[in-house]
Amino acid sequence: MKKYVLDTSALMAYLEAEEGSDRVEDVLTAEEVILPFISLMKLYYISLQEQGQTVADERYAAFRRYPAFWQFDEQTTLTAARLKAANRISFADSMIAAIAIQQGAILVHKDPEYDELAGQVEMEALPYKT
Repeated sequence: MKKYVLDTSALMAYLEAEEGSDRVEDVLTAEEVILPFISLMKLYYISLQEQGQTVADERYAAFRRYPAFWQFDEQTTLTAARLKAANRISFADSMIAAIAIQQGAILVHKDPEYDELAGQVEMEALPYKT
């Protein structure tokens, strides 16, 4: 069993039945999943903005059964800082990628911003929106 870190874009692809949602479902049902708190936070606020409180609460609850990564140790914090300093990626994405690196996990995403990190973190890109 491999470890996977799911970016918010992967969670949204799954919930919105976008291309690649079947792969996310496979990972959720058959692999070890780590959800960074920042992925859950982004999922919640995007859902709240776009679809309201009830949908946001339901979506958050649906993913709370998976292990969530809530604490950042010094090494993960420094890894995130180095990724952010050396690449044109968002603060949140640098944190999510750092968790994947520190946990020896594969980062599943649908976000072309992560292309900056090729060779720095093991990734599986879902089909990007066109």
